[in-house]
Amino acid sequence: MANSRQYYPSQDESASPTSVRSREWEGPSRWTEYLGPEMASSVSSRSSKHTTSDGHVQSSAASTKALNIQWVVQMIEVAEGLMAKMYRLNQILEYPDPVGHVFSEAFWKAGVFPNHPRICTLLSKKFPENFTKSQLERIDKFSLDSLQDGAELHLQSLEPWIQLLLDLMAFREQALRLILDLSSTVITLLPHQNSLILHAFMDLFCAFVRVNLFAEKIPRKMLLQVYNLLHSLSRNDRDCDFYHRLVQFIDSYDPPLKGLQEDLNFVSPRIGEVLEAVGPSIFLSADTRKLRNEGFLSPYHPRFPDILTNSAHPMRAQDLANVTSYREWVLLGYLVCPDELLRVTSIDIALVVLKENLVVTLFRDEYIMLHEDYQLYVLPRVLESKKMAKSGRTKQKEADLEYSVAKQVEKMISEVHDQALQLCDTIHRERRILLKQEIGRMVLFFTDQPSLLAPNIQMVFSALALAQSEVLWYFQHAGIASSRSKAARVIPVDIDPNDPTIGFLLDGMDRLCCLVRKYIAAARGYALSYLSSSAGRIRYLMGTPGIVALDLDPTLKGLFQRIVQHLETIPKTQGENVSAITCDLSEFRKDWLSILMIVTSSRSSINIRHLEKATVSTGKEGLLSEGNAAYNWSRCVDEIESQLSKHGSLKKLYFYHQHLTTVFRNTMFGPEGRPQHCCAWLSVASSFPECASLIIPEEVTKFGRDAVLYVESLIESIMGGLEGLINILDSEGGFGALESQLLPEQAAAYLNNASRISAPSMKSPRVVGGGGFTLPGHESYPENNKSIKMLEAAIQRLTNLCSILNDMEPICVINHVFVLREYMRECILANFKRRFITALQTDNDLQRPSVLESLIRRHMSIVHLAEQHVSMDLTQGIREILLTEAFSGPVSSLHTFEKPAEQQQNTGSAVEVVCNWYMDNIIKDVSGAGILFAPRHKYFKSARPVGGYFAESVTDLKELQAFVRIFGGYGVDRLDKMMKVHTAALVNCIETSLRSNRELIEAAAASMHSGDRGERDASIRQIVDLDTVIGFCIEAGEALAFDELLAEASGAVLEDNASLIHSMISGIVEHIPEEVPEKKEIRRIRGVANGNGVSVDHDSEWVRLILEEVGGANDNSWSLLPYFFASFMSSNAWNTTGFNIETGGFSNNIHCLARCISAVIAGSEYVRLQREYQQQHQSLSNGHQSSENLDSEFQPRVTAEASIKSSMLLFVKFAASIVLDSWNEANRSHLVAKLIFLDQLCESSPFLPRSSLESHVPYTILRSIYTQYYSNTPSTPLATASPHHSPSVSLIHASPSMKNATTPRGSGSGSSTAAGADSGYFKGSSSSVYSQEHYNEPETGTSRNNENKSKQRGSSRRSGPLDYSTSHKGGSGSNSTGPSPLPRFAVSRSGPISYKQHN
Repeated sequence: MANSRQYYPSQDESASPTSVRSREWEGPSRWTEYLGPEMASSVSSRSSKHTTSDGHVQSSAASTKALNIQWVVQMIEVAEGLMAKMYRLNQILEYPDPVGHVFSEAFWKAGVFPNHPRICTLLSKKFPENFTKSQLERIDKFSLDSLQDGAELHLQSLEPWIQLLLDLMAFREQALRLILDLSSTVITLLPHQNSLILHAFMDLFCAFVRVNLFAEKIPRKMLLQVYNLLHSLSRNDRDCDFYHRLVQFIDSYDPPLKGLQEDLNFVSPRIGEVLEAVGPSIFLSADTRKLRNEGFLSPYHPRFPDILTNSAHPMRAQDLANVTSYREWVLLGYLVCPDELLRVTSIDIALVVLKENLVVTLFRDEYIMLHEDYQLYVLPRVLESKKMAKSGRTKQKEADLEYSVAKQVEKMISEVHDQALQLCDTIHRERRILLKQEIGRMVLFFTDQPSLLAPNIQMVFSALALAQSEVLWYFQHAGIASSRSKAARVIPVDIDPNDPTIGFLLDGMDRLCCLVRKYIAAARGYALSYLSSSAGRIRYLMGTPGIVALDLDPTLKGLFQRIVQHLETIPKTQGENVSAITCDLSEFRKDWLSILMIVTSSRSSINIRHLEKATVSTGKEGLLSEGNAAYNWSRCVDEIESQLSKHGSLKKLYFYHQHLTTVFRNTMFGPEGRPQHCCAWLSVASSFPECASLIIPEEVTKFGRDAVLYVESLIESIMGGLEGLINILDSEGGFGALESQLLPEQAAAYLNNASRISAPSMKSPRVVGGGGFTLPGHESYPENNKSIKMLEAAIQRLTNLCSILNDMEPICVINHVFVLREYMRECILANFKRRFITALQTDNDLQRPSVLESLIRRHMSIVHLAEQHVSMDLTQGIREILLTEAFSGPVSSLHTFEKPAEQQQNTGSAVEVVCNWYMDNIIKDVSGAGILFAPRHKYFKSARPVGGYFAESVTDLKELQAFVRIFGGYGVDRLDKMMKVHTAALVNCIETSLRSNRELIEAAAASMHSGDRGERDASIRQIVDLDTVIGFCIEAGEALAFDELLAEASGAVLEDNASLIHSMISGIVEHIPEEVPEKKEIRRIRGVANGNGVSVDHDSEWVRLILEEVGGANDNSWSLLPYFFASFMSSNAWNTTGFNIETGGFSNNIHCLARCISAVIAGSEYVRLQREYQQQHQSLSNGHQSSENLDSEFQPRVTAEASIKSSMLLFVKFAASIVLDSWNEANRSHLVAKLIFLDQLCESSPFLPRSSLESHVPYTILRSIYTQYYSNTPSTPLATASPHHSPSVSLIHASPSMKNATTPRGSGSGSSTAAGADSGYFKGSSSSVYSQEHYNEPETGTSRNNENKSKQRGSSRRSGPLDYSTSHKGGSGSNSTGPSPLPRFAVSRSGPISYKQHN
């Protein structure tokens, strides 16, 4: 015999026609191809014993007294293999309709049939006529010639499928012979007497019916006709040898039900007996009320809960596990044996099953329409019986009964279809609800009482089997459309895709299976104990007088002795680990089946009735009952996993996995969905690959791949639901509603309005207060707490889902392992990142940092809520995301170790967006929104909105602090770097202009020193693009101002969150050695201090770092900076500006020019001095260093400050000169702006005493100017805490005398004399007391000076002297440089004009 061949052989002898003939009548061993490896080996060993030399099977009666039950099992396995091949053929041919002769385009391109539709379809329609009668030459001569040319190739492609037809024919004959033999020889086939043989017989019967019904779905006629045509064309017009037998076989099963009814007519009475016998179990399974009330699926007695082991209906409850098979027997049995419906009891049995089903599943997802076939093939037979009964061919009494029954059957078949369409879903939904409740209680009970699981294991199998049946029914009937016979129209069956009971059943089955697997050792131990005790009972029964009197033949007696021996050799469980016991009871079961086949055979001298009568007198269970019970319990020892798989596996759901995914998505996150169910939905996929047939190798790969895709699809849905729950909570209707707060003005209006409204009555709770806000207490009314309930439900579902996903075991599919915890972590973090990126920008423009921070905090609170229920650090993942979004560049550069190449990707997209927005809209003002820096308020403001907000709402300290808290130090560094790059470009423009106009600036400088006004003005007028350079300087000043705000915000955040680090940096800065050149570490410390607002002079340090990075200030042209900046005073920019006391700046931002001038001069001097020192150090590289050089290492910074002060004084001197010289009576508006500008410069620069301007511009003029500005503003109480709103305090902070007290070291000798004049400069008031307490303390060194500097610069010094109307406290010292007494102030109100007249 040929070995099992490949599925698609190119040239295989076993597929040739000669080989087909030789294999046609082989015995059971011919089916090796369709069997598994284990069964094939057993068949080979058995066939050698029961096969003669010529290959024919010997008669069963001649070799043994009974049939071999293994042949039955083998033929059932063969039926599965045949249907797997037919299923694969249908897949290849794209599911054709051979009955209606409808074939798609893919059918002809599949490569099975020749692509000549006209000839092939004609041959199929003309079946069973031979092709010679069809005159094919006239139909399509070209196709016929093409077929003749490629006949051999087409034959090879058709031979495997012709072999399938031959196998179907051989299977029909062998299986039918076996069915008939069993039916005629087995004495009883009742479930309570001979259940094992009954199930084998009925399984073979149903397999036989399904194979032949399924065969109609493949193009049998076309396959045979085309093959015979090709064979004739290549074999000289001769038909193939098996053609006529196959024609007869196919024709007899066209349609299949007629052939089946004829073939099975002989066994019809036995089938009717069996179906009547299983009727009570079917009725019980359909009565949900009885199942619930009498506790058939309850482990404890329903009426006596104290009795924990339910022994009320043990056999009936155990029989419920077979109800699914019973229903299939009824549907197929009455379909192919319609005469059995004429039994009186059969009508009710058929009615119960028919109204619950619309289809009969043949194989996998292939089915036939049940009621249509009953009306086409069963109803005519019933009508025929009714007609015969009416004609009176039999006795009158029997005719009347038969007529009445036939009439009832006719009515039932005619009406049950409508009932099924209306009721089937309702019936099964009620059954699913029952099983949901019973399995739920069963899980709770066995979890609490695991010791009772083993005695009730059969009941557990029954519950699993019923749940399995209901779940499969749901998906088998989903999407089914049935047509009524009368109306002839298609009606879709109403199957609810949102039914939550499916999830409950899947979860209950999964948990119940897990419990069985958890306590499987206990179940095995209980079964072993039962078998041990059963051995004694069987030995006792074997020794009873009745059995002895029977005088059993040696064969049967030997089998009984072997049964007892098997049971007595079972290992004992006392004191041993049950899980370590290995026990194979397969031989015991084989021997018991052999006994059953002998004693139930009519050919045996000792049969089942003899044994029952011989042991019934003992008053105990009969011998066969004991043996059947031992058989069932033996399967709980070594086959409990297969039992669990049989009753609890849902592997067949693979063929409905598309609809499975849809139902999951509809129910999982619905109102009745439960997060804990997702584990069961996922674990179903683990068994999907088991559906693959071993005889079709490609199915294993395909089914495994589909299972993986199914799991991935469900995980995607689960994670989508998780994201949805998080996003529901992280919304304005979620946690956002809990954070809503009123602004102070809204609260005031609300309270004022609410106080005027009377208390609301109980009938009108929706009284609305002022501003559209409801009155207090409105949350307490029932109609207003829906949102709170929604939040509570979302929180509970989120925490449950996180807990379930965290505790879920890994899902294993083939070689894929899915760990849901990791998916959950990635989902939460990816969702946070997406929402973070989305929240950066609103519909109009950038989101405010404070709002963005509140959104992040809200989302973080949800993550922390989920984190409490998982064993993972989600906060660390959030930090990593914020780090990657805040750090611009490869994150691997933060680490010392090397990272893989694929991870070397740039990050920081979020901080890039924010920083670019600030650069473009605030610093560069590309939108032209009129950005102005307000020194008094420390923010930038705009004339119109920048995007969705005004500039002041995104640049004040609170917003910048929020920016720092979000993006941290890396975000600050990124924005600082971008501003440095921008400022470096502006400084480069200043240097370019300085070099290009060097000769003109030198000429102007010479004329300034000589006092030649005309030559000075002429030189200045020739300077190219002076206004453009001023614009660059203003923009650089804006960058300096913004960076100082950013540094102050960064320092405030650092002090709040890491006060020790902030204190450490402050302390280090005070004691940094001031040397040139500075070491790298010291320079880095200064940069850190400068970036956190701790340094003394932010602007000059910042510009210094820029110049050092770009290599600026490297030639002598930078020495002309004071003269170049002084020439700015002649620009036309001053004609269009005005001072704004509200902002403390000018209308065209020219006050930022003062910051730029001071910072650029100071920074360039530091850089120039450092470069000179380096050159000097190189010249002294011979090692001969004098003491003067050693001392000079500690002097350069003092020298730099003196040089800076000298340059600044030079600028002030010549700038004031140009200002005063350019004034005239015709146009003096620019004079005020210039003088205020110079005063603000002296105030803001740490290198100039405040009195520096008085030697060039008397303060009388400035007092007059400020008096004119501030006299029109409403007065502010002196008790105001903020110095911004207090003229007196502002005067103190703006006093030139006070400024001298805080000048840097080396700034001149005037500091000591100025400090002595403080006591006589102010009038005694609350502000002067504050000033004396604050400033007249003894100096404590540089620390106090630096503190005063930072405080002064951080307060209202930029606003200028707001009120000079206070008198002296005492007299003015002789060396004081302060203003004159009060009478001089009074006459100075005329302003600069009077001053010029006096001179």
